[in-house]
Amino acid sequence: MTTVVKIGGARAVDPAGALADVATLTEDRDESVAVVHGGSTAVDETLERLGIEPEYVETPSGVVGRFTDAETMEVFEMVFGHLNTQLVAGLQSQGVDAVGLNGVDGKLLYGPRKSAVRVMDDGTRKIRRGDHSGTIKRVNADLLETLFADGYTPVASPPMAGKDDDEVVPVNTDADRSAAHIAGALEGTLVLLTDVEGIYADPDDPDTLIESVETADEWAALEDAAEGFMERKVMAIREAIEGGADEVVVADANADDPILSALDGGGTHVYASALSDTADETTADDNADTTEGDS
Repeated sequence: MTTVVKIGGARAVDPAGALADVATLTEDRDESVAVVHGGSTAVDETLERLGIEPEYVETPSGVVGRFTDAETMEVFEMVFGHLNTQLVAGLQSQGVDAVGLNGVDGKLLYGPRKSAVRVMDDGTRKIRRGDHSGTIKRVNADLLETLFADGYTPVASPPMAGKDDDEVVPVNTDADRSAAHIAGALEGTLVLLTDVEGIYADPDDPDTLIESVETADEWAALEDAAEGFMERKVMAIREAIEGGADEVVVADANADDPILSALDGGGTHVYASALSDTADETTADDNADTTEGDS
């Protein structure tokens, strides 16, 4: 069994429990685990300390994302490198032989750079240029499988390898969707850890947790229920399953044994059957890649 775990970068997320569970899965159960992490909160905090105002834009489909100019991209690379090292060290402390890499390494995450994005400005559609974001089109699953075979646990994150004419440049991409593409390529189970228990039918009422999504009707209800940052997670769920993942779980990173409890039934479970009867359409807006949407 291969499990891809995305650890959110929201301030309220404590990764300690997830790291302990990765150790249990890899060391005690001899399972393959790939960790993907976000870090948007840390990026915003660093920008603030540097006196740089983060800029968010809205796409025509209503998705709010970070506009990543050249200065922000430099901060992004710095912060994500630091976070990656911290998680690798945390796993090493748990006895896990972890290896840190980003989407540029070995072209783990590869696709075209988008230097211009469509945005809404006072109700008017405009083209905003100078962006450093990309759309994932290919995952180097062989690299991850090689690491697994040699006993390593990969810890991956954006940026991705963006094709820009004849060059490859690091560009921003969403961490949830990065994890989704990796889970699809590995045909594994994706666990999206966040700061709430799962996806709620009523976003304001934790008692309305959607526990299981197996049919097209239940998928439609899930899409209707998702608001705010959960919209991006639903995009990631679709991309993971359409890419080859067998199941996606959205669960609480701060629960006791968060990964183990998620795999054992906690959180919101979405199965491949939920999308098997839906039309072949893409709900994810490519412009959503302008942000490292993370929670």
